[in-house]
Amino acid sequence: MVADAELVYQQSMTMLDVKYFPNKESKIHEIEGGDSVSPPNFDRVRASELVSAELSTSQEDVKPGERIADAAPESAVVQYVPCIRSGSFVDIGPRRYMEDEHIRIDDLSSHLGLLYNFPKPSAFYGVFDGHGGPEAAAYIRKNVMKFFFEDVNFPQTSEIDSAFLQELENSLTESFLLADSALADDCNVNSSSGTTALTALIFGRLLMVANAGDCRAVLCRKGEAIDMSQDHRPIYPSERMRVEELGGFIDDGYLNGVLSVTRALGDWDMKLPKGSSSPLIAEPEFRQVILSEDDEFLIMGCDGIWDVMSSQHAVGLVRRGLRRHDDPEQCARDLVMEALRLNTFDNLTVIIVCFSSLDHRESSPPRQRKLRSCSLSAEALCNLRSLLEGSASN
Repeated sequence: MVADAELVYQQSMTMLDVKYFPNKESKIHEIEGGDSVSPPNFDRVRASELVSAELSTSQEDVKPGERIADAAPESAVVQYVPCIRSGSFVDIGPRRYMEDEHIRIDDLSSHLGLLYNFPKPSAFYGVFDGHGGPEAAAYIRKNVMKFFFEDVNFPQTSEIDSAFLQELENSLTESFLLADSALADDCNVNSSSGTTALTALIFGRLLMVANAGDCRAVLCRKGEAIDMSQDHRPIYPSERMRVEELGGFIDDGYLNGVLSVTRALGDWDMKLPKGSSSPLIAEPEFRQVILSEDDEFLIMGCDGIWDVMSSQHAVGLVRRGLRRHDDPEQCARDLVMEALRLNTFDNLTVIIVCFSSLDHRESSPPRQRKLRSCSLSAEALCNLRSLLEGSASN
């Protein structure tokens, strides 16, 4: 079934380049272009060569001369600005119940109104993959704007600098934890119901992904898949170590023998009493990158997609589709159909976010007309000559 109607706008404006750095508990990484990386071994994604301001830590200040808005007119001509458009598709798959939810807003500024001041273009996307019933994911989808923008001190600015980035990470972390706590307090949500959460924010050329769970965001850069999130599963060493340090255990790939993820919102039957230390946490991890002309689109999908195909497989399929029809909605559907063909066993949700306008497709070189040559025998050549000479004499 196709996703509900969603707001779609398009705006653009030049913004500041910013390096990637994860949350404060992680080591700092730069993002390096062109490398396709598996979720547990994410290395780096390189920002474009147009980067004019380098922020290696959240404490560095941006000098006035490094802001794109103050750049010389010549550089403004070549400055890349993403043009945001998106599509989505969902399917229940082989399950009896649909537990996935998602949100898609291509123009966040217009959606929230004049009270919010953001760099443009601004956009917000989220995928919520529920488990233990649909209640948790449905509750988060219903209240997502409240948790992420209304009930927190969401930073507002027309410029991106290191202070904004730190405030943004803090605000998103607070939103995830606030949503998690609200699930514990709502009597309509079963304590065994939970949901993963994957969100993506775009401000100007800044793409920030926050993730808790095993949904995945994948960036396509010149045809190469770059994972913008890590799957939080018990089999990965970093998550396993964290779980065991907090007194949890991994049994046959499941957290405490029950859950297949190590981060999620809800699941309060595994977290109670409230305020106590639990190996299952709701705190997200962050990855950021500056978008350039090399960046074509972002795929956000639930684990039902990634259980049966690699990031590169998905990127290749979507890229071929966009070159044929340039329709992200159709590409999202094609990706879901491919997962079903590969016998996925889960619900399916996909969002495709494109960073170029409809008329920005790569132009293919003109096809050269193929000419065929043939040879005639001496006898045939003589007969042809006689025929032509006879025609001329008449």
